[in-house]
Amino acid sequence: MLKVLIVEDSALMRSQLRRLLEGEGDIQVAIARNGAEALAVIPEFEPQVVTLDVNMPEMDGLTCLGHIMRDMPRPVLMVSSITQQGSEAAVRALALGAVDVVAKPGGTMSIGIEAMRDELLGKLRAAARARPRRALRLREALRAEQAAAEQRRHSAAARAATRGLAGLTLVGVSTGGPRTLEDILPELPASYPQAVLVAQHMPAGFTASFARRLDSICALEVVEVSTPMPLQPGRAYIGRGEADLVVEKRLGRLVANSVRSDTSLWHPSVDRLVRSALGLVPPAGLIGVQLTGMGDDGAAAMAELRRLGGRTIAESEETAAVFGMPAELIRRGGASEVLPCDRIAAKLRQWAVSGQAGGSSRWDS
Repeated sequence: MLKVLIVEDSALMRSQLRRLLEGEGDIQVAIARNGAEALAVIPEFEPQVVTLDVNMPEMDGLTCLGHIMRDMPRPVLMVSSITQQGSEAAVRALALGAVDVVAKPGGTMSIGIEAMRDELLGKLRAAARARPRRALRLREALRAEQAAAEQRRHSAAARAATRGLAGLTLVGVSTGGPRTLEDILPELPASYPQAVLVAQHMPAGFTASFARRLDSICALEVVEVSTPMPLQPGRAYIGRGEADLVVEKRLGRLVANSVRSDTSLWHPSVDRLVRSALGLVPPAGLIGVQLTGMGDDGAAAMAELRRLGGRTIAESEETAAVFGMPAELIRRGGASEVLPCDRIAAKLRQWAVSGQAGGSSRWDS
């Protein structure tokens, strides 16, 4: 029996979520109306997963999450409205240790709950298998942001000194990914000679806030892709939620573009991103990185990338919140390296610089 605590101040939302979850037959539900109640219920009920609203009276979701991750860490799934304030708070929650986010339904509640049913249940069951990770302490986080700002001051000169685009780094990630990306991307310098493209499974409405947060803590410039954007070294491109991120060639230049999602289960699709890059860039100019997440999205394409001569990294089980996507890449023999998340950035720097000799303008011109 999966034990889930629903923390939500709306009585209607609480009742709809409870009905949906208990209807599964193998989920036991407890309820809390705000963060303060949740902190009292958790030691007694011992939920395996907590669903946490962002905006609540007495104690809001972010404050509650901080207490949970410090005192009684367990997987937390944020349930947030798709507003700028709500999405930014949800992204902040992911940085504090929440494993994933689900968008609250709009319009008629009963219809909206049914529409989000598969996503909610899938993410709940994935969260139940996740290993929560504490976020950086505040002082360390501030230091990271200051270091990123200092590197950013020199970014224009660093990019100008880079001789063309030295290839593409393709990152696939799902449940637990935002926290893992915050361990990796800030460790890449503004002079990183490749463009970084990230397919992070995330609902629409949250990826813009996610890109802004990463941009604030990274020396790389980080942008959400909503229209065609030329690929440049020292820049990271985040796929838009519920669309797919692909590499295209326009007027002789490689661009990142957001396109309508295909029929696959998760979006942005890692598999589609990697295959689009393979169609335009020699495999030797590509690095694939498969991080935490449920399922197998991207495993087949990255295994093909390695077979054709590219290099790939799978996050190791010791740090992956959910060891599904990287495990599948390893099972297929598609991982050149298996590394914990705190060693991935160093390997990327090593590989990208070693493949930079002579530049690669032939790939983007």
